[in-house]
Amino acid sequence: MRNLIKILDLSVEEIDEMIAVADDIMAHPENYYEACKNKTLATLFFEPSTRTRLSFEAAMLGLGGNVLGFSEASSSSATKGESVADTIAVVGGYADIIAMRHPKEGAPMVASMHSSVPIINAGDGGHFHPTQTLTDLLTIHHEKGRFDGLTVGLCGDLKFGRTVHSLIEAMSRYPGVKFVLISPEELKVPSFVKQTYIKDKGIPYKQSTSLEEVIGELDILYMTRVQRERFFNEEDYLRLRDCYILTQEKMQLAKPDMIVMHPLPRVNEISTLVDDDPRASYFRQARYGKFIRMALILKLLKEAENNEN
Repeated sequence: MRNLIKILDLSVEEIDEMIAVADDIMAHPENYYEACKNKTLATLFFEPSTRTRLSFEAAMLGLGGNVLGFSEASSSSATKGESVADTIAVVGGYADIIAMRHPKEGAPMVASMHSSVPIINAGDGGHFHPTQTLTDLLTIHHEKGRFDGLTVGLCGDLKFGRTVHSLIEAMSRYPGVKFVLISPEELKVPSFVKQTYIKDKGIPYKQSTSLEEVIGELDILYMTRVQRERFFNEEDYLRLRDCYILTQEKMQLAKPDMIVMHPLPRVNEISTLVDDDPRASYFRQARYGKFIRMALILKLLKEAENNEN
Protein backbone atom coordinates (compact mmCIF):
# COMPACT_ATOMS: atom_id res chain seq x y z
CA MET A 1 0.00 0.00 0.00
CA ARG A 2 1.42 3.40 -1.01
CA ASN A 3 1.35 6.03 1.75
CA LEU A 4 2.76 9.52 2.18
CA ILE A 5 4.49 9.81 5.55
CA LYS A 6 7.36 12.15 4.64
CA ILE A 7 8.19 14.17 1.54
CA LEU A 8 11.06 11.85 0.55
CA ASP A 9 8.48 9.10 -0.01
CA LEU A 10 7.95 10.91 -3.33
CA SER A 11 10.60 11.15 -6.03
CA VAL A 12 11.36 14.47 -7.71
CA GLU A 13 9.72 13.06 -10.85
CA GLU A 14 6.54 12.16 -8.96
CA ILE A 15 6.38 15.65 -7.46
CA ASP A 16 6.78 17.15 -10.96
CA GLU A 17 3.93 14.95 -12.19
CA MET A 18 1.66 16.05 -9.34
CA ILE A 19 2.48 19.71 -9.95
CA ALA A 20 1.50 19.22 -13.60
CA VAL A 21 -1.81 17.63 -12.52
CA ALA A 22 -2.43 20.46 -10.04
CA ASP A 23 -1.78 22.99 -12.81
CA ASP A 24 -4.31 21.19 -15.01
CA ILE A 25 -6.89 21.10 -12.20
CA MET A 26 -6.51 24.87 -11.75
CA ALA A 27 -6.91 25.43 -15.49
CA HIS A 28 -9.73 22.92 -16.06
CA PRO A 29 -11.49 22.12 -12.75
CA GLU A 30 -14.58 20.87 -14.59
CA ASN A 31 -12.60 17.88 -15.86
CA TYR A 32 -12.20 16.62 -12.29
CA TYR A 33 -15.67 17.14 -10.80
CA GLU A 34 -16.38 13.40 -10.70
CA ALA A 35 -12.84 12.01 -10.57
CA CYS A 36 -13.42 10.56 -7.08
CA LYS A 37 -17.14 9.86 -7.34
CA ASN A 38 -18.17 7.20 -4.77
CA LYS A 39 -14.81 7.52 -2.97
CA THR A 40 -14.50 8.63 0.66
CA LEU A 41 -11.72 10.49 2.46
CA ALA A 42 -11.50 10.18 6.25
CA THR A 43 -9.88 13.13 8.02
CA LEU A 44 -8.60 11.93 11.42
CA PHE A 45 -7.30 15.04 13.18
CA PHE A 46 -6.14 14.23 16.71
CA GLU A 47 -4.75 17.77 16.88
CA PRO A 48 -6.60 21.02 16.00
CA SER A 49 -6.24 22.32 12.46
CA THR A 50 -8.22 24.65 10.26
CA ARG A 51 -6.40 25.14 6.96
CA THR A 52 -5.03 21.63 6.49
CA ARG A 53 -8.26 19.85 7.38
CA LEU A 54 -10.47 22.16 5.32
CA SER A 55 -8.00 22.00 2.45
CA PHE A 56 -8.23 18.20 2.40
CA GLU A 57 -12.02 18.33 2.61
CA ALA A 58 -12.24 20.95 -0.16
CA ALA A 59 -9.88 18.85 -2.27
CA MET A 60 -11.98 15.67 -1.95
CA LEU A 61 -15.26 17.52 -2.49
CA GLY A 62 -13.75 19.20 -5.55
CA LEU A 63 -13.09 15.72 -6.95
CA GLY A 64 -16.70 14.69 -6.39
CA GLY A 65 -15.88 12.47 -3.40
CA ASN A 66 -17.20 12.24 0.15
CA VAL A 67 -15.63 13.21 3.48
CA LEU A 68 -16.00 11.92 7.04
CA GLY A 69 -13.91 12.28 10.17
CA PHE A 70 -13.24 14.29 13.30
CA SER A 71 -11.36 17.51 14.02
CA GLU A 72 -9.96 16.93 17.51
CA ALA A 73 -8.97 13.99 19.69
CA SER A 74 -11.65 14.81 22.27
CA SER A 75 -14.35 13.93 19.74
CA SER A 76 -12.82 10.53 18.98
CA SER A 77 -12.51 7.22 20.84
CA ALA A 78 -8.92 8.19 21.69
CA THR A 79 -10.45 9.69 24.84
CA LYS A 80 -11.57 6.16 25.77
CA GLY A 81 -8.04 4.85 25.32
CA GLU A 82 -8.41 3.38 21.84
CA SER A 83 -5.06 2.93 20.09
CA VAL A 84 -4.17 4.56 16.77
CA ALA A 85 -3.80 1.08 15.26
CA ASP A 86 -7.35 0.10 16.22
CA THR A 87 -8.83 3.41 15.05
CA ILE A 88 -7.15 3.00 11.66
CA ALA A 89 -8.21 -0.64 11.33
CA VAL A 90 -11.83 0.40 11.86
CA VAL A 91 -11.84 3.58 9.73
CA GLY A 92 -10.18 1.73 6.85
CA GLY A 93 -13.46 -0.16 6.53
CA TYR A 94 -15.39 3.09 6.03
CA ALA A 95 -13.06 5.09 3.79
CA ASP A 96 -10.88 4.68 0.69
CA ILE A 97 -8.09 6.98 1.90
CA ILE A 98 -7.17 8.58 5.24
CA ALA A 99 -5.56 11.94 6.06
CA MET A 100 -4.27 11.92 9.63
CA ARG A 101 -2.80 14.55 11.94
CA HIS A 102 -1.42 13.55 15.31
CA PRO A 103 0.61 15.35 18.02
CA LYS A 104 2.86 12.32 18.51
CA GLU A 105 5.82 11.91 16.16
CA GLY A 106 5.64 8.68 14.19
CA ALA A 107 1.89 8.09 14.69
CA PRO A 108 1.12 8.16 10.92
CA MET A 109 3.87 5.60 10.33
CA VAL A 110 2.27 3.33 12.93
CA ALA A 111 -1.10 3.93 11.28
CA SER A 112 0.27 2.92 7.88
CA MET A 113 1.32 -0.45 9.31
CA HIS A 114 -2.30 -1.22 10.30
CA SER A 115 -4.19 0.31 7.40
CA SER A 116 -5.91 -1.33 4.46
CA VAL A 117 -6.12 2.05 2.64
CA PRO A 118 -3.55 4.78 1.83
CA ILE A 119 -2.47 7.00 4.74
CA ILE A 120 -1.52 10.65 4.24
CA ASN A 121 0.45 12.28 7.05
CA ALA A 122 -1.22 15.65 7.66
CA GLY A 123 1.37 16.52 10.34
CA ASP A 124 2.91 14.53 13.18
CA GLY A 125 4.24 16.55 16.11
CA GLY A 126 7.54 18.21 15.29
CA HIS A 127 8.41 15.65 12.60
CA PHE A 128 6.92 16.07 9.14
CA HIS A 129 4.15 17.78 7.21
CA PRO A 130 4.60 16.51 3.64
CA THR A 131 1.39 17.94 2.14
CA GLN A 132 2.35 21.41 3.37
CA THR A 133 5.68 20.86 1.60
CA LEU A 134 3.86 19.88 -1.60
CA THR A 135 1.87 23.10 -1.18
CA ASP A 136 5.12 25.02 -0.72
CA LEU A 137 6.63 23.46 -3.84
CA LEU A 138 3.58 24.28 -5.96
CA THR A 139 3.79 27.85 -4.62
CA ILE A 140 7.48 28.14 -5.56
CA HIS A 141 6.69 26.64 -8.99
CA HIS A 142 4.04 29.31 -9.64
CA GLU A 143 5.75 32.27 -8.00
CA LYS A 144 9.39 31.68 -8.99
CA GLY A 145 9.11 29.34 -11.98
CA ARG A 146 11.94 27.06 -10.89
CA PHE A 147 13.38 25.11 -7.95
CA ASP A 148 17.09 25.24 -8.76
CA GLY A 149 19.49 28.05 -7.92
CA LEU A 150 17.33 29.63 -5.21
CA THR A 151 18.44 31.07 -1.88
CA VAL A 152 15.84 30.02 0.67
CA GLY A 153 15.61 31.82 4.01
CA LEU A 154 13.76 30.08 6.83
CA CYS A 155 12.88 32.33 9.75
CA GLY A 156 11.47 31.86 13.25
CA ASP A 157 10.91 28.51 14.92
CA LEU A 158 13.30 26.20 13.07
CA LYS A 159 13.53 23.71 15.94
CA PHE A 160 9.91 22.58 16.29
CA GLY A 161 8.64 23.73 12.88
CA ARG A 162 7.82 20.53 10.98
CA THR A 163 7.08 22.54 7.82
CA VAL A 164 10.65 23.84 7.91
CA HIS A 165 12.16 20.37 8.28
CA SER A 166 10.13 19.00 5.38
CA LEU A 167 10.90 21.96 3.10
CA ILE A 168 14.65 21.64 3.76
CA GLU A 169 14.39 17.94 2.87
CA ALA A 170 12.53 18.69 -0.35
CA MET A 171 14.61 21.63 -1.56
CA SER A 172 17.91 19.88 -0.78
CA ARG A 173 17.30 17.68 -3.85
CA TYR A 174 17.54 20.58 -6.31
CA PRO A 175 20.87 21.90 -7.69
CA GLY A 176 22.23 25.29 -6.71
CA VAL A 177 20.01 25.77 -3.68
CA LYS A 178 21.34 27.69 -0.66
CA PHE A 179 19.80 27.92 2.81
CA VAL A 180 19.83 30.85 5.24
CA LEU A 181 18.65 29.76 8.69
CA ILE A 182 17.34 32.65 10.78
CA SER A 183 16.39 31.98 14.40
CA PRO A 184 17.28 32.61 18.04
CA GLU A 185 19.79 30.17 19.52
CA GLU A 186 17.03 28.30 21.36
CA LEU A 187 15.08 27.58 18.14
CA LYS A 188 17.85 26.56 15.73
CA VAL A 189 17.33 23.78 13.19
CA PRO A 190 17.86 20.36 14.86
CA SER A 191 21.34 19.01 14.25
CA PHE A 192 20.05 15.85 12.52
CA VAL A 193 18.14 17.92 9.94
CA LYS A 194 21.11 20.19 9.28
CA GLN A 195 23.58 17.30 9.11
CA THR A 196 21.51 14.97 6.92
CA TYR A 197 19.95 17.37 4.44
CA ILE A 198 22.43 20.26 4.29
CA LYS A 199 25.95 19.37 5.46
CA ASP A 200 26.09 15.80 4.13
CA LYS A 201 24.95 17.06 0.73
CA GLY A 202 27.50 19.88 0.67
CA ILE A 203 24.79 22.54 0.36
CA PRO A 204 25.94 26.10 1.17
CA TYR A 205 24.20 27.57 4.21
CA LYS A 206 24.54 30.25 6.84
CA GLN A 207 22.92 30.78 10.21
CA SER A 208 21.90 34.19 11.51
CA THR A 209 20.05 35.65 14.45
CA SER A 210 19.18 38.79 12.43
CA LEU A 211 16.55 38.90 9.69
CA GLU A 212 17.58 42.42 8.64
CA GLU A 213 21.18 41.37 7.97
CA VAL A 214 20.32 38.60 5.50
CA ILE A 215 16.93 39.44 3.95
CA GLY A 216 18.60 41.13 0.97
CA GLU A 217 20.18 37.81 -0.11
CA LEU A 218 16.96 35.82 -0.29
CA ASP A 219 14.81 34.66 -3.20
CA ILE A 220 12.32 33.11 -0.78
CA LEU A 221 11.59 34.08 2.82
CA TYR A 222 9.71 31.33 4.65
CA MET A 223 8.29 32.76 7.86
CA THR A 224 7.04 30.57 10.72
CA ARG A 225 5.26 31.30 13.96
CA VAL A 226 6.71 30.45 17.34
CA GLN A 227 4.26 27.74 18.42
CA ARG A 228 3.00 27.87 22.01
CA GLU A 229 1.96 24.20 21.86
CA ARG A 230 5.57 23.04 21.28
CA PHE A 231 6.94 24.71 24.43
CA PHE A 232 7.33 23.14 27.85
CA ASN A 233 6.93 26.43 29.69
CA GLU A 234 5.08 29.67 29.06
CA GLU A 235 8.03 31.86 30.03
CA ASP A 236 10.22 30.65 27.14
CA TYR A 237 7.35 31.02 24.70
CA LEU A 238 6.59 34.61 25.73
CA ARG A 239 10.28 35.53 25.56
CA LEU A 240 10.78 34.18 22.03
CA ARG A 241 7.46 34.67 20.27
CA ASP A 242 8.18 38.23 19.06
CA CYS A 243 11.80 37.66 18.02
CA TYR A 244 11.13 38.09 14.31
CA ILE A 245 8.36 40.26 12.97
CA LEU A 246 8.35 41.01 9.23
CA THR A 247 7.45 44.66 8.60
CA GLN A 248 7.21 46.98 5.60
CA GLU A 249 10.53 48.48 6.65
CA LYS A 250 12.28 45.11 6.49
CA MET A 251 10.63 44.35 3.15
CA GLN A 252 12.35 47.44 1.72
CA LEU A 253 15.68 45.66 2.29
CA ALA A 254 14.60 42.64 0.21
CA LYS A 255 14.93 41.89 -3.50
CA PRO A 256 12.06 43.21 -5.64
CA ASP A 257 11.19 39.63 -6.67
CA MET A 258 11.65 37.90 -3.32
CA ILE A 259 8.51 36.05 -2.22
CA VAL A 260 7.25 35.71 1.35
CA MET A 261 5.73 32.36 2.31
CA HIS A 262 4.10 31.21 5.54
CA PRO A 263 2.32 27.91 6.32
CA LEU A 264 -0.25 29.82 8.42
CA PRO A 265 -1.84 30.48 10.84
CA ARG A 266 -0.11 33.79 11.34
CA VAL A 267 -0.11 35.32 14.80
CA ASN A 268 1.95 38.51 14.67
CA GLU A 269 5.17 37.47 12.90
CA ILE A 270 4.12 39.22 9.67
CA SER A 271 2.64 42.70 9.93
CA THR A 272 -0.76 42.91 8.23
CA LEU A 273 0.64 45.94 6.37
CA VAL A 274 2.83 43.50 4.39
CA ASP A 275 -0.28 41.74 3.02
CA ASP A 276 -0.69 44.28 0.22
CA ASP A 277 2.90 43.79 -1.00
CA PRO A 278 2.80 41.74 -4.24
CA ARG A 279 5.67 39.66 -2.86
CA ALA A 280 3.41 38.39 -0.05
CA SER A 281 2.48 34.92 -1.31
CA TYR A 282 1.04 33.26 1.80
CA PHE A 283 -2.67 33.57 1.00
CA ARG A 284 -2.07 32.37 -2.57
CA GLN A 285 0.00 29.58 -0.99
CA ALA A 286 -2.99 28.46 1.10
CA ARG A 287 -5.14 28.32 -2.03
CA TYR A 288 -2.54 26.21 -3.88
CA GLY A 289 -2.80 23.66 -1.06
CA LYS A 290 -6.23 22.51 -2.23
CA PHE A 291 -5.03 21.75 -5.75
CA ILE A 292 -1.88 19.84 -4.84
CA ARG A 293 -3.88 17.76 -2.33
CA MET A 294 -6.35 16.97 -5.12
CA ALA A 295 -3.44 15.73 -7.23
CA LEU A 296 -2.09 13.65 -4.33
CA ILE A 297 -5.46 12.04 -3.57
CA LEU A 298 -5.85 11.13 -7.24
CA LYS A 299 -2.37 9.62 -7.35
CA LEU A 300 -2.70 7.48 -4.22
CA LEU A 301 -6.20 6.24 -5.07
CA LYS A 302 -5.10 5.34 -8.59
CA GLU A 303 -2.12 3.39 -7.26
CA ALA A 304 -4.33 1.62 -4.71
CA GLU A 305 -6.74 0.59 -7.48
CA ASN A 306 -3.88 -0.65 -9.65
CA ASN A 307 -2.61 -2.80 -6.77
CA GLU A 308 -6.04 -4.38 -6.38
CA ASN A 309 -6.34 -5.24 -10.07
